[in-house]
Amino acid sequence: MPFVVLNDPTHTESLNIVKTLIDAGADALELGFAFSDPMADGVAIQDGHLRALKAGACMQKNFDLLQQIHAYSPQTPIGLLLYANLIHRYGIDKFYETCADCGVASVLVADLPLVESTSFVSSAKKHNIAPIFIAAPHTSQKDLEQIAGLTQAYVYVLARSGVTGASTSLGTDAKGVIAALKGFKEVPCMLGFGISKPAHAKEAHQMGANGVVCGSAVVKLIEQHLHTPPQMHAKLKDFVQGFKA
Repeated sequence: MPFVVLNDPTHTESLNIVKTLIDAGADALELGFAFSDPMADGVAIQDGHLRALKAGACMQKNFDLLQQIHAYSPQTPIGLLLYANLIHRYGIDKFYETCADCGVASVLVADLPLVESTSFVSSAKKHNIAPIFIAAPHTSQKDLEQIAGLTQAYVYVLARSGVTGASTSLGTDAKGVIAALKGFKEVPCMLGFGISKPAHAKEAHQMGANGVVCGSAVVKLIEQHLHTPPQMHAKLKDFVQGFKA
């Protein structure tokens, strides 16, 4: 599941990038809405947020892109990862209703504590959108049990504490988290934070994960080839196909 920030580097090029990821074989998409304070993200994705904001990213442009992406590939599940203030400012119920109209399957609110999630979760369920929760190495057993119980699609398991960013090695912190979640309920687990090469997908599988989310490594490829789109798309295609293989 590759991650990109919508409208990075421009509105038009963002759609072309997502089409390339789909055509290369992405099983699902995780898409971000540009925000001024993406506290869960490291430098690479922060830069993606800034490029999108400079390109004029706004809620209307985000939803316009989502409609085009869903029309291009209705069978590809679309998940969003964004920050609570964007939803709150737009209007919680209006946000989830619009997401449903755009074919969104799930929403993960990166900075929303479990204890404050009730209104978001109820609106998501009302509009048939799966709320996604984060499970980290430091998440308590009580919270893991609650997350497993609330999950309708998958749990986003962090490979490590901290912020997003490509890593050379994954470590094994997530193995216990995945085992605990699946002990409460047989929930699919997607491993993210630090996934940067195909070998990590194999490691994730060995830890019990059902898939991987790749963000920083994908966004870094966009940054490295901003001025050479054909090369950018070739690199993105190779990246996705390497994971698929």
